[in-house]
This record gives sequence, C-alpha cells and structure tokens, in this order.
Amino acid sequence: MSRLLLVRHGDTEFNSTRRFLGHTDIELSPEGLKQVRKLRDRLASEKIDLAYASDLKRAAMTARLISSGHELDIISSPELREINYGEVEGLTFDEISHRYPDVAKCCVDWSKDLKFPGGESFEEFTQRIGAFSAKLKNATEQTILVVAHGGPLRVLLCYLLGMELRHWRQFQLDVASLSIVSTHREIAIVNLLNDTSHLKETG
Repeated sequence: MSRLLLVRHGDTEFNSTRRFLGHTDIELSPEGLKQVRKLRDRLASEKIDLAYASDLKRAAMTARLISSGHELDIISSPELREINYGEVEGLTFDEISHRYPDVAKCCVDWSKDLKFPGGESFEEFTQRIGAFSAKLKNATEQTILVVAHGGPLRVLLCYLLGMELRHWRQFQLDVASLSIVSTHREIAIVNLLNDTSHLKETG
C-alpha cells in the first residue's frame, strides 16, 4: 500500500477574485503563505518519501514550504500544471461570457470538445494528467506528496479511483486543502477529501 497526500496550493490574488488561473505564473498571496504554513505544521510529523509538484510558482512554493522539514527533494512535474486557459486567462466567468460566449457555454458542462482559444483542449489536459497518474501506480510502500492545482487533482482522483472523467467536477478541492488516497494493487481508497481543518486553527 502507498499513501498519496494530495495538496492544492495556497491562495493567490487570482483565486480570491475568482479569475481563471491556469498557466499564468503568479506567486502565493500573503494569505496563501499563511495557509501553507499551517498545512506544513499539520504534516510535520508525516514520513514523506517522495514529492511531486507542478512547476508553476504557486504550487512549487507550496511544496517547498511543506517539504522544508523533511529533507526531501521535489520532483518538478510540468504535467501537473493547471489547464492552459489561453486568451481567457485572468478573466472572470462573466467577462468570458461577454467576450467568448461559445467558450463560456462549453465551460458550463466542460464538454470534451472544449478548447480554450490560444490554450489547451480538455482532452489534452486530461491526457497529461493521465500520464502522470501512471507514475503513481508503480509506487509501493511509500508516502508521496503531490502538490498541484484544483483541476489536475480532481482529474487525478478520477484516474486513481477508476471513475469516468466526466465526474471530475464532482470533487471540491479548496485552496491549501489536503486529501489522502491509499493505493492498493487493485483499488484506491479515499481516506480524506478536501480537508481544511488546519486553516481553522489559530496562530
């Protein structure tokens, strides 16, 4: 059995203003740093054997802070990046609806035919997450930290649990949340999902 610690990065300026944030490489906000430090303290006693993180700053910084007390090398993983929103990066949904109504319509149900202008298609996005998930299936008797973004982690859960990708939007993963999945030879089991109890602690 292996344990996967799935972490979504801390808050950013785009997250707090509900803007589409994909490949735009911004850092954690002051609030995001505070959130991640609380998560780091929560995981301080965990024995972590391996760490993967998206190479975008907000995820890489989250991984570095969490790993700081573990003497752990982080494997930079571009395949864990959020979807590339192309020309709609940084826009709110209302702004997208006004400028790109066809894209907004596809966003409502995340059709497999969705492709962001100047960015990625939904199929391209899910294929690279699928390629990453294959790496985790070879892990045995390890605790692995995976730090990424909301979209990739939800798709990754579908792959790990053997669910159809159309269910990916049924997972809620908040910023600085922790989810834990144990993987066995034939099955994966969710032990914890979208836990943010550490953010409610004082200090």
